[in-house]
Amino acid sequence: MTVKAARRAWLTDLPVLLVAVVWGSSYLAAKEVTTAQTVLAVLVLRFGVVLPVLVGAGWRKLRALDRAQLRGAGVLGLILSGIFLLETYGVVHTSATNAGLIISLTMIFTPLAESRITGRRPSGAFLAAAGLSVLGVLLLTQGAGFTAPSLGDLLMLGAAVARTVHVLAMSRMRSVQGADSMSMTTVQLGGAVAVFAVLSTLPGTGSTAWTAAAELDAGDWLWLLYLSVFCTLFAFFVQMWAVRRTSPSRVSLLLGTEPVWAAVVGVTLAGDRPGWLGLLGAFLVLAGTAWGRSAAAPRQTSVVEPAEPDRADTGLEPAGRS
Repeated sequence: MTVKAARRAWLTDLPVLLVAVVWGSSYLAAKEVTTAQTVLAVLVLRFGVVLPVLVGAGWRKLRALDRAQLRGAGVLGLILSGIFLLETYGVVHTSATNAGLIISLTMIFTPLAESRITGRRPSGAFLAAAGLSVLGVLLLTQGAGFTAPSLGDLLMLGAAVARTVHVLAMSRMRSVQGADSMSMTTVQLGGAVAVFAVLSTLPGTGSTAWTAAAELDAGDWLWLLYLSVFCTLFAFFVQMWAVRRTSPSRVSLLLGTEPVWAAVVGVTLAGDRPGWLGLLGAFLVLAGTAWGRSAAAPRQTSVVEPAEPDRADTGLEPAGRS
C-alpha cells in the first residue's frame, strides 16, 4: 500500500471509528437524559428531531417504495421500537458499562439463531466463543458480589435478543431485499416514533413528549441533541459514505469496537466501578465477541441493518447496530 493509499484509508476509517465511539457513549448519554418516567418522551423527541432530515434527504427514493416494501419496513419498525424500548428502559436501570457490553451479545446470538434456522451447525470455535461471552456477562453483572442480575441487565439482554430478531427478519423478508437502505431506515424510524407517541398517551406511561421537553434543562437538551445528531444522523451518513469507499468487512470491524468504547466511557466518565469480577467479565465479553465474529464470518450471510439507535443502525450491509 502506498503512502497516499494508506492516508486515504485512514481518512475513511477515522469517521467510522468515531461512529463506534459515539455509539459507545450513547448509553451514558441516554442514562443522563432519561428517567423511568420519561423513556417514551425522550424517544419521541430524539428520533422526531432526525426524521425530517432523513425524509428531506431521501424524499425522491422514499416515494419510490412500493406497498410491499412499505409494509415490510412497517413490520421492521415495530420490531425496532421494541429494541429501543428495551434498550432505553434497560440503561435507566443498569450501568452504562453493563448496557454496552451486554448488548454486544447480539454478535453471538445472531449467528446462533441463523444456524438454527438454516440447520448448519456452528463451528466448535464459535460455540467456545459464545460460551466465553456468556460467562463474561455473568461475571460482569456480579461485579459487586453474586446476586440476581438487575432489571436493567435483563432488559438489555432482551434488547440483544430483539436485535437478533430484527437482523434475521431483515435478511429473510423478500419485500425489503433490494430496497434503498436510507428509505427503509426512514420508514422504520418513522414507525417506531409513531409507536412511542401512541404509547406515551396511555395512562401510567410517564410524561408526554411536550411535558418532558418543557422540563428538560440546557444540559438535558445537549445530551438529547447529542443522541439525535451524533448517535443517529452522523452515524447514519458516515456509514453511507464509508461503505462506498472501503469494504463492508472493514466497516463492520471498526463498528465492532463499540462495546470497548462503552466500557471506557462507563468507567472513565460515568464512574462505573465493576470490581475485579466485573472487569474480568468485561474482558471475557470483548474477547468472546471478537472471537465469535471471526469464527462466524465465513458462515454469515449479508443482511441489511437499520441505522442507529442509541446507536441506531443505518440500513447498510456492514452495520452492526440497530
